[in-house]
Amino acid sequence: MKKKSEAFTVGIGLSSDEKYFIITSSDHNTSEQYYFEVDENNPNPKLIQTRKRGIIYSINSWDDYFYKHTNENAEDFKIDRCNNLVEQKWEPFVNAKDEVLIGGLVFLNNWIIRSETSNALGKIILRDPKTSQEEEIIFSDEKVIVPSISLTQKDKNTDNVYLSYSSPKTPGKTFLYNLKSKDKKLVKEQEIPSGHDPDDYIVERLECPSHDGRMVPLTITRHKDTILDGSSNLLLYGYGSYGNSMSPGFSSTRLSLINRDIIWVTAHIRGGMERGMKWWKEGKLLNKKNTFEDYIAVGKYLIEKKYTSKSKIIGMGGSAGGLLMGAVINKAPELFLGVIMAVPFVDSLTTNLDHSLPLTVGEFDEFGNAKDNKDHFDYIYSYAPYNNIKKMDYPHILITTSLSDNRVLFDEPAKFTAKLRDYKTDNNLLLLKTEMNAGHGGKSGRDGAIEEIAIDYSFALKITEKY
Repeated sequence: MKKKSEAFTVGIGLSSDEKYFIITSSDHNTSEQYYFEVDENNPNPKLIQTRKRGIIYSINSWDDYFYKHTNENAEDFKIDRCNNLVEQKWEPFVNAKDEVLIGGLVFLNNWIIRSETSNALGKIILRDPKTSQEEEIIFSDEKVIVPSISLTQKDKNTDNVYLSYSSPKTPGKTFLYNLKSKDKKLVKEQEIPSGHDPDDYIVERLECPSHDGRMVPLTITRHKDTILDGSSNLLLYGYGSYGNSMSPGFSSTRLSLINRDIIWVTAHIRGGMERGMKWWKEGKLLNKKNTFEDYIAVGKYLIEKKYTSKSKIIGMGGSAGGLLMGAVINKAPELFLGVIMAVPFVDSLTTNLDHSLPLTVGEFDEFGNAKDNKDHFDYIYSYAPYNNIKKMDYPHILITTSLSDNRVLFDEPAKFTAKLRDYKTDNNLLLLKTEMNAGHGGKSGRDGAIEEIAIDYSFALKITEKY
């Protein structure tokens, strides 16, 4: 096997039928695999498919077939199968679907299980290999959940699996589920020591049109007693970069705000993959401004629908989500009461121009190369938060950074804060907090994480006067 670049990760695994070892070499947008039989005395790995830029694939084997999960000629992945890796006559097994991410396969003797993600919601799909019929496994009455599955035993001759889920209002639950009878038994449940009743909360999934007509999903969590007349404050969380999707799972910490009539909304904006690879592509490079426009459109929609009002929204995002916060307060500051910016990527043009920094070159596919491409320079300059600060009123702002952050260097938020202090024309809070012993992920340890959340939420409660 030829030597791989240090940029690639290499791993070895056993196929589901335990007949083959699979060696995988991959980076963020290519993959290459080799296989050899478990019982060979002199292993001689055989290449399955040559690496191609932008093509990711993985191979598994079961019941005399090889299954290939790939995005080749299928933007959001598909699954093909063949019975011979020498001739490789692939046939469709699970067809590609527009804006639906197709996950890999889990094999049991009598069942094949896979996952799908569409419209920012995950699904578990059950297939009967004898009839090729598929159905979604529905084991909760809630519509907005994060489902997962795990096997109960190594022996594949079983109808029982563990199904788990959480939702914005429901802590994690795990059931023993029979795929044949559809009977389920609760075997584990996350406990909230202070007490929690899911029926006290309402979760909604809505969509709103962005500036170009694309429909943006949003997940809303609120207390059942919160009045929807425009008087409520609302925390609008967003990220929208690197294809990272925002999962609508449970968080006990958010309840401290929701219980004080602050509505929590997660905006599933472009730049993530909540609606497949296209959703990511429409929010990066020369499409990056769609991320900001989506977020602003969600804010305006929530005002229109009386969930909140102008100057009552608290924006929140970290890292690339901090880039989002910086861009939107430059463009539409009137929407916000305040923003919380954690380790924010706000001097993005300067960072992009410095190819000696550890992440810059690796992020050319996400943000572009301003040093060698004038179109990229002009585009990044047009939205980079630091470069677009204006002499105008800004909302209350809390910025947090860490001295040892090697992803977003502390000088970015420091420069941003200094320029804001010089330019802003209001008397609102502008706070910069620097952790002296922390990195990009913040302080280590459980207590450190709780302390950082407490600071963010204290800021939110102060500016909303909900002590």
